Amino acid sequence: MEEGAPKRLTARGERTRAALVDAARVVFERDGYLDARLTDITAEAGCSTGTFYTYFTSKEEIFAALMEVTKNEMLHPGMDHVEGDDPAAVIEASNRAYLEAYRRNAKLMRLMEEVAYIDPKFMALRRERARIFVQRNAQAIANLQERGLADPELDPLMASRALSAMISRLAVSAFALGTEDIDFEEFVYTATRLWCNGLRIEHQLSRGS
Repeated sequence: MEEGAPKRLTARGERTRAALVDAARVVFERDGYLDARLTDITAEAGCSTGTFYTYFTSKEEIFAALMEVTKNEMLHPGMDHVEGDDPAAVIEASNRAYLEAYRRNAKLMRLMEEVAYIDPKFMALRRERARIFVQRNAQAIANLQERGLADPELDPLMASRALSAMISRLAVSAFALGTEDIDFEEFVYTATRLWCNGLRIEHQLSRGS
């Protein structure tokens, strides 16, 4: 969604735009997408409606910008440093960082699910987000295969689609929709063990590792 991409701005302009996006997060999480109003966003940001239109053209556009910020946070969640070269430990750290980021952004993820089903543009955005995650994980699986650490018979893209979908749907149920009462540590342990077992990666995982 190109309209959500930031224009070249001064340092002050960047700060103002970021303040509007932060304010939008507060309003969307509080009021939902349909009930959120631009006047509420500008009031939260402490700026005028005219200032808003300097950076965004609509509620849809600032929501897209907010979801872009969230996507980047979840793609690069700052996972803990892993000592050594144990693929299972890397997978565990990656799963933990992703799920922690998802949990932090649970209200926005729920909104994304809701808006995607009423607006085709956001459905396309949701699918593009999923494609990026799948492609990244497929590359990681292919790298493990090249190093002789994962099942060489698996198609890395198909394996990534299956494993990524598993994590995504569980995260939606546990954090976005709140329909599952899931212990976080058990979630990370199970997800990591299934990843390793599915890819036939040798591991010494245990609960609380």
